[in-house]
Amino acid sequence: MEYRHLGKTGIRVSPICLGTAFRGQTDENVSIRTIERALDRGINFIDSALYGNGKSEVVVGKALKGKRDGVVLTTKVFGTVGRSPNHSGLSRVNIMRGVEASLRRLQTDYLDFYLCHSFDAHTPLEETVRTLDDLVRQGKVRYVGCSNFPVWKIMESLWISDRRNLESFTCLQYQYNLLNRTDFEPELQPLCRQYGLGMMAYSPLAIGLLTGRFRRGQEPAADSPWSKNPAPGLSRSLYPFEEAMTEQVDAIVAALIDLGRKYDRTAAQVAMAWILDHDEITAPIIGADIPDHVDEAVGAIGWELALEDRVLLDEVSTPPPRLKYA
Repeated sequence: MEYRHLGKTGIRVSPICLGTAFRGQTDENVSIRTIERALDRGINFIDSALYGNGKSEVVVGKALKGKRDGVVLTTKVFGTVGRSPNHSGLSRVNIMRGVEASLRRLQTDYLDFYLCHSFDAHTPLEETVRTLDDLVRQGKVRYVGCSNFPVWKIMESLWISDRRNLESFTCLQYQYNLLNRTDFEPELQPLCRQYGLGMMAYSPLAIGLLTGRFRRGQEPAADSPWSKNPAPGLSRSLYPFEEAMTEQVDAIVAALIDLGRKYDRTAAQVAMAWILDHDEITAPIIGADIPDHVDEAVGAIGWELALEDRVLLDEVSTPPPRLKYA
């Protein structure tokens, strides 16, 4: 496993991050074995949050018992367990509550990265940044970052940190894959490049659409979130399969399958290799539900796409142009 620095920090992480939402897994023991398999394969980067009302963090805590020092652990805050008006958002009250609860569930006394899970338009950004700075100074958190913030709010947070001499965001988490390039490329990509921000790409396989298992005109498998009647414990996708599997998406899948044959890789491995071919991306976050998913994901590293194949995927996945009228 070749490790890389996360943005401008000195910390080194695996080029694959294990996401632990386990939305397709109801057996806690299988989830723990999946985490253990990731550690055995050299993955030292694990991402969690309040998934399953805290179940994700509990499972991670059990799996990392006695192994914590070798892992770079990330979790996030926005909603916390409770129903009061103050159990949501990025206020000082809720962040302080959230970090203490996460530390208990994860059975650790510090977090390597603590990310704001969503943007809170109702809390002054300086309050949020100051609170995160306090957590770093208290030793409960090593680095801070955000997920799904408007880009201009990331810039505002960096400005606040610079002017007030506060800990600044070092890590971002946004969706990025061959089906969604517009969230990252126009503004976030140059921002990461200029300010040395680490970037974790979630949903690298677009809820399985890029695995090669799904094709236009075919019925999706019942054990997938794209089925009209998913298996027990599996959340259904918010979008109908017929709406998601457009002609362009099917063309992208076909290209991934063809390249997979060329490189003796799976379509999923090719899709992640394309993400890893961006210098600004630190690691895609894989949503492995069983140990075998980890093994497949690891097959995406240790090799590179040829330039002409990278160009082919760039071209087939080019988003439709935005028309400007003047």
